Amino acid sequence: MAPAAKIFDSLFKDLKPREREVIEGRFGLGRGSEPETLAAIGKRYGITRERVRQIEASALKDLEEKLNENSACLDLIQSAKKQLKALDGIAKKETLLASLGSFEGITENHLSFLTEVSQAFHFHPEDGNSYAFYFLDKNAKETALNFIDQLVKLLRKEKEAVLAQGYNKIFKSAVSREKLTESKAENFQSISKKFHANAYGDLGLTEWPEIRPRAIRDQIYLVLNKKKEPLHFEAIADLINKSGFTSRKALVPTVHNELIKDERFVLVGRGIYALSEHGYKPGTVQEVIKRLIKRHGPMKPKEVLEAVMKERILKPNTVLINLQNKSFFERLGSGAYRIRES
Repeated sequence: MAPAAKIFDSLFKDLKPREREVIEGRFGLGRGSEPETLAAIGKRYGITRERVRQIEASALKDLEEKLNENSACLDLIQSAKKQLKALDGIAKKETLLASLGSFEGITENHLSFLTEVSQAFHFHPEDGNSYAFYFLDKNAKETALNFIDQLVKLLRKEKEAVLAQGYNKIFKSAVSREKLTESKAENFQSISKKFHANAYGDLGLTEWPEIRPRAIRDQIYLVLNKKKEPLHFEAIADLINKSGFTSRKALVPTVHNELIKDERFVLVGRGIYALSEHGYKPGTVQEVIKRLIKRHGPMKPKEVLEAVMKERILKPNTVLINLQNKSFFERLGSGAYRIRES
């Protein structure tokens, strides 16, 4: 395939010098890589924005006619259309550019120019919901966006199942419902910003804090939920920073403060925290012992120690000292302890 620069040089060769400079400037095809505004070009040549617009419009009209006579440009357009058809009529910008790699030096600016002049395919710029993508026609775009909307609704409805069982089952259900192939659905999904994989490889909606945790408290939750064991607040901060959830560094004091404030987290040892949903309950050592004795009845020291150590990370003596506090617990003749009646 001919290099992109050579293809466009052959198309622009009959333009007047200023027409060519305006077109190359507007679409970023000249020496600079970025498209220029009407005002920037006008300032360079000492003419008004309106005059630049007129020159651009006139040159584009001429190029539309010359395009059909330029076999190299037509070959590039047909190659782009062929690739889009192979990708079900729609492709993320980077995907289409990669597929046209045989045209040396091809850039998004070249494709932007072709979409403007040929109308053979179209471009959707990046926005809050989507990455930049190309599409063949309105139907291809609507089909992709409709699938994305339906998948988002299904995921929101089945959030708990997705987080517990994984993404693939729900995804396959949506694919079957919309009568698509998985490869087609994955291609549609790739253009959307609504889906994300977290640092642990879990897929879901970007809006879910379990998938894309932005707040420190949500990052803490995800770390503890994945580790499934109590951790010291310094270790939690370290894991957050290693995960790359965001570009901002998690400061140890900030992490500790969030652990103290959020009821999802339970202090189970000196500076050590766990998730309440993993069965840990808040309370001092005395409160934990009281709760256990209320549940099981009088307990011997060994039984108390074993039960408390399942909920707390403490030195055995700390548990025994609290158990021997006569203000709260009473030792029976059998050696077991009960709660002292007030």
